[in-house]
Amino acid sequence: MTVSKEERAYALRFIVCLGVVSLFADMTYEGAYSIIGPFLKDLGASATQVGLIAGLGEMIAASLRYFSGKLVDRTRAYWTIAILGYVLNLVVVPAMAFAGNWQMAALLVVIERTGKSLRGPARDVLLSEATSKIGHGWGFGVHAAMDQTGAVLGPLLMVVAVARTQHFGPAFLRLAIPAAAALAALLVARAVYPNAGATTPRPAKQKTLPKVFWMYIAAAGVLACGFVDFPLLAYHFQKMALAQPAVIPLLYAGAMGVNGLTALIFGKLFDRYGIVILSFGILVSLFALPLGFLGGPAGAVASVACWATGLGVQDASLRSGIAQVVSMNKRGTAFGAFNGVYGVAWFLGSAVMGLLYDHSLAALVIFGMVAQAVAAVMFFRLRAPLAEARQ
Repeated sequence: MTVSKEERAYALRFIVCLGVVSLFADMTYEGAYSIIGPFLKDLGASATQVGLIAGLGEMIAASLRYFSGKLVDRTRAYWTIAILGYVLNLVVVPAMAFAGNWQMAALLVVIERTGKSLRGPARDVLLSEATSKIGHGWGFGVHAAMDQTGAVLGPLLMVVAVARTQHFGPAFLRLAIPAAAALAALLVARAVYPNAGATTPRPAKQKTLPKVFWMYIAAAGVLACGFVDFPLLAYHFQKMALAQPAVIPLLYAGAMGVNGLTALIFGKLFDRYGIVILSFGILVSLFALPLGFLGGPAGAVASVACWATGLGVQDASLRSGIAQVVSMNKRGTAFGAFNGVYGVAWFLGSAVMGLLYDHSLAALVIFGMVAQAVAAVMFFRLRAPLAEARQ
């Protein structure tokens, strides 16, 4: 299908508009995420509990996306569902400042993840419609870069807040400002692009999700199982005095900067070379485990860089691969199912890594590296099936 210059420009402007929304949303979420591990530790949570909380939040958020994705396909109420998700974000994150124990903080983490599960599939379908005009890898890469700009600014905001008070709790109050800005930007985007997502989809190429899609999300599940949560890395950095409390969100801010840059680079490469780019990124990210848990202060910095590179490649590639092989009218369900499997696997992997942390760091490292290596091989072997499905 030939796409005109005007259509490409319109699509890119819409992607940037949604990118602004995600920039502010990620200032909120990633700012909170950068300090949640040490915050839970200060409230009395153990490493096992931190791993369980982080994994449970991701599992609930991702598994609920399966149902919200189906709702999106059925109702096509993309904007309404997305707005509800961002409203939860505005209410819950600042409330963490008032959590008096780790159980309450954990509940708020889960509620915040529920908001993300509502807005995720709706936003991704809107994005995939626009990225089809300029290249899925590049389009999702641009969005991810803006998303990660917010992910840099949010932790930097936490650096200032924590350095000023030497406490993690009050810092959450500052995140009310970007949370409100994200909701306002979404309402502006809805007003400026009222027809986004309202066009009649082309006839479906498949009535059900293709077989290669399920093979694809199985590989993604193995990857999620071996991909370490940053809160567990941050917990280790603080416990072993590898970084001062105010430096931990600074490390996370740097990671998000690397994430955004690699998403742009590997998004372009994905459009040219395909899924093999994701396999390469996984081989980089698996080194985060030995460097972070078995190395010293320099290893901690290198670990965060490898972790962020792997995350950037995932941001540019995973959704792009789905958009290439699933027709428009099934993408809400596809994105929801993908995130459901990914989230459950993330929870299981986080729980296992949290348990292993208290018993053997070497076993934790081996578990994560083996799982990621297997995932890299699985994605590499999917090159031909994905190419066939695209046609």
